Amino acid sequence: MKPQKPGSEPAPTADQATKDAMSNATTVSPAHSASTASTLITNIASLVTNDPSLGDGSPLGLVQDAAVVIEGDRVVWTGDHRKAPATDNRVDAGGRAALPGFVDSHSHLVFAGDRTQEFNARMSGRPYSAGGIRTTVAATRAASDEELEANVTRYLAEALRQGTTTLETKSGYGLTVEDEARALRIAAAHTDEVTYLGAHIVPPDHAEDPAGYVALVTGEMLDACAPHARWIDVFCEQGAFDGDQARAILTAGKARGLHPRIHANQLSYGPGVQLAVELDAASADHCTHLTDADVDALAGSRTVATLLPGAEFSTRAEWPDARRLLDAGVTVALSTDCNPGSSFTSSVPFCVALAVRDMGMTPDEAVWSATAGGAAALRRDDVGRLTPGARADLTLLDAPSHVHLAYRPGVPLVSGVWRRGRRMV
Repeated sequence: MKPQKPGSEPAPTADQATKDAMSNATTVSPAHSASTASTLITNIASLVTNDPSLGDGSPLGLVQDAAVVIEGDRVVWTGDHRKAPATDNRVDAGGRAALPGFVDSHSHLVFAGDRTQEFNARMSGRPYSAGGIRTTVAATRAASDEELEANVTRYLAEALRQGTTTLETKSGYGLTVEDEARALRIAAAHTDEVTYLGAHIVPPDHAEDPAGYVALVTGEMLDACAPHARWIDVFCEQGAFDGDQARAILTAGKARGLHPRIHANQLSYGPGVQLAVELDAASADHCTHLTDADVDALAGSRTVATLLPGAEFSTRAEWPDARRLLDAGVTVALSTDCNPGSSFTSSVPFCVALAVRDMGMTPDEAVWSATAGGAAALRRDDVGRLTPGARADLTLLDAPSHVHLAYRPGVPLVSGVWRRGRRMV
C-alpha cells in the first residue's frame, strides 16, 4: 500500500500553508454554480481519505471525528467536523466510518447462463481450467440483448448496495464480431470502464485455427468493438493465448487507442506479467504464479497487480502472495473478478476479508487496494479517494472503523452509498 508512483496521476492537494491554517482540514473552491446545493456529512467516527497528507499521515489519511462536504458531484471539503463550513443540507453519520466508494477494476458482467453444476463438481474435487468459459459463451450467444442487459443492471445494483461506485466490466463471452460488439454496447450504457476481451479463449468454432481467430480479434472484431471500449484485455494462459499471441492482440488494440490490461499468471507461470510491463499495461490481473523477475518488473513499473481473491476462493486454488508484492513496492489493487464461472461474487467487502485472512494483507492495505488501488488500475485520479476535487463517491459503514470489513466478514456493513454526490443506498 502506497501513494501513487511517479508517472501516475497524483491526487490534488491544497497548499501546505492553507492546510496548516485549517487545522488538518482541506478545502477547494467549488466549481459549480451558486445554485448547486451543498451537503455536509458529519459525525463520521473515522474517515478514509487516501491522502497521506491528511489525518494520521498514513496512506489511508485517516481523519477521526470527521466530516465531508459535497457540492454537485464533487467533494469540496474534508476535515475535523468541528471546523466544517456551513452547507445547505446536513447528514448525520451517527458515529459510523466512511471511506471512498470501492473501485472494482475487474469484472465480467455481460453473460447469460449458470454454471452451478461446474462449481458443484469443482467443490467435489474436479480442478478448475479455462475450458468452462465455453459453457457461458454458448449461453451468452443464445441470449437476447434484453436478457444480457438485465443481468448487467442486476449485478451493478448488487455491487452498488455493497459500496462499489466505480466498476470495470468486459466482453469475452460472445467471441464473434456481432456478439462481442453488442456486449460492449450494453456495458458502455452502464459504465465508462469497458474492456474489449475478444481474446478470452479460442472459441470452439476456431479450435482448429487459433491463428485465424487471433487475426479476427485483431482485425474485423477489433474494428467493431473499439468504438465502445476504453481498454483491451487478453487471457494469457495455457489453454488460452500464449505470449506472442497476447502481444499481437494488445499491440493491435493500442494502435486503435485501447489501453492494455491483461489476465496474467493465474493458473501457471508464464509471460503475462512481463508482457504487461513491456506494454505499460494499466494492470496485470491475478498474478498468482510469479518469479522474482516478475515481481521486480512490476515494482519498477506503473502496472498495477490486481489480485482477485474471489477466484481463489471459488476454485480452491493457491492464494496470490500479496505480502510479497507489497514488500517489493508493487502497487496492488483488489477486485472481485465477478463472473459466472470462477468468482461469482460482486462483493468487494468479501474480497477485502479474504485478502486479509489468506493473502497476507493488513486491513489498511486491503482497503487502500480496494479503493485507491482500483483507481490506479484504471488510471483514474478522480475516484478512490475523498479529498477536495475528487468525485463524491462515499461508502458509509455500520461500524466505527474500516477494519470491520475484515473483522466482521460476511456481515452486510454498508449502510449508505453516495455516487457522484447523490445518495443511492
